[in-house]
Amino acid sequence: MRFETGQHMKLSQQMKLAPRMIQSMEILQLPMLALQERIEQELEANIALEQVEPTPSSDEDAIPTEDSSSSESSVEQREMVVGDGSADGQDDWERLSTFESDYREVFDNEYSPGHSAKRSAAGERDGKMDALASVPSRSASLTEQLQEQWKFAEVTSEIQAVGECIISYIDDDGFLSTDLETIHQQNSNRPDLNISLELLEESLHQIFHWIDPPGIGARDHRESFLLQIDRFEETGSDEIEWDVLRSLINDHYDDLLENRLPKITQKSDLTLEQIHQAMELIRKLKLNPGRELISEDVPPIIPDVIVEYDEQSDAYVATLSDGFLPILQITPHYEKMARDRSVDKETRDFVSTNVRNATWLIESINQRKNTLLRVVNVVLARQREFFDHGPQHLKPLPMLEVAEQLGIHVGTVSRAVAGKWVQMPKGMMLLRKFFSGGTETEKGQVLSWEAVKAKLQEIIDEEDKSHPLSDEALAGELKKRGIDIARRTVVKYRQQLDIPPARRRKTF
Repeated sequence: MRFETGQHMKLSQQMKLAPRMIQSMEILQLPMLALQERIEQELEANIALEQVEPTPSSDEDAIPTEDSSSSESSVEQREMVVGDGSADGQDDWERLSTFESDYREVFDNEYSPGHSAKRSAAGERDGKMDALASVPSRSASLTEQLQEQWKFAEVTSEIQAVGECIISYIDDDGFLSTDLETIHQQNSNRPDLNISLELLEESLHQIFHWIDPPGIGARDHRESFLLQIDRFEETGSDEIEWDVLRSLINDHYDDLLENRLPKITQKSDLTLEQIHQAMELIRKLKLNPGRELISEDVPPIIPDVIVEYDEQSDAYVATLSDGFLPILQITPHYEKMARDRSVDKETRDFVSTNVRNATWLIESINQRKNTLLRVVNVVLARQREFFDHGPQHLKPLPMLEVAEQLGIHVGTVSRAVAGKWVQMPKGMMLLRKFFSGGTETEKGQVLSWEAVKAKLQEIIDEEDKSHPLSDEALAGELKKRGIDIARRTVVKYRQQLDIPPARRRKTF
């Protein structure tokens, strides 16, 4: 075998994304809340980026400020502290100490620590401390709340310890999803816990008795319903109806879930009227009792685009809801420093990098606004019937068609509509919902798949619930309206709309 070394020239073409392009694509696909968070992070990390404060509308309402030199120095001090990322950090701190000693009077104001101490000594309230005190604390988890309740249970010390172990296995829905045998195996070697299957069973029954809301600790929905019925029977007056519901859940649970009420009447002595009366009590039962003690933080939806109807032009007009975003600009001091040759090269390179990153960010945000607005205007022009008459008139609109019309890449359109919400006169809607394929009716009308789903929902809402339509019959009804789709497609759309099959929709 022979080894050789040598130099060779090779000509090739490669496509690489520049950092500026990557940042632009990232900013484009961010929804409003995520963009706000990203801007806040950049304001903290980039010394050359600052937020433009709103100016007063008139000179009479204007608030007096310091002179320009003090203001510029104040900005310099603030930005230097926030953006201290240079290798020579000791020099920055020395410059900061010198600056504080020279401009002590600027910082000696009502918000300085010394004045805060004086206000506290004088008995005055501190607004910042009041604001911090008003911030809600972290809510206790379900396990923490159950453990707190269990401390007051009048049980023996052995059951108390085993009960704490069982509570640690209860999920957020309030169910004990781990069987007792597994709990016994996983904790049998604990020296601080004398555990057995009998003690586990007894502790679980005590949890049923002492823990609220009822149904906590059940191993499935059926047991949870029975535990809740037990608690209602202790305080309720409809003893006969509760007994009927208990019998239904105990002996006919599967038939009850599948809405096979006539079959239940054949197997029992109950009438349909008794079954209906008992089923009304199910509304008082909780499907997931653990959710009664914990609250999920649902983030608010902030629309990226607001669509309004203009009566004068008889057209729908789109505006960007960018009022939530701060106005950004390059800090003039650092922009000047980046061009100042008298500044040492290391500092100038550091400042120049931050100025360049800040410029890219501002340009990326402006490009995001422009691209999003252009895409929405195409939607408004194409989907006029939807805005006038509702979702049944939504037309198919492929992203490729929009990209070709605007002269941009289809991936840009996809990023522009990702996670964005549109506020319309008739409600809120995801922007991506406007982009889908569709079908053509027998009359030549083009409908998107979302419009087909809306028509399917309309047919099911208008059906006779005593004789609900099967999936085959639903396909036939759609065909009468000019929409020819297969039965399996009807099943898929029905499941996407969270509509049960015909046997479960039937009323007796």
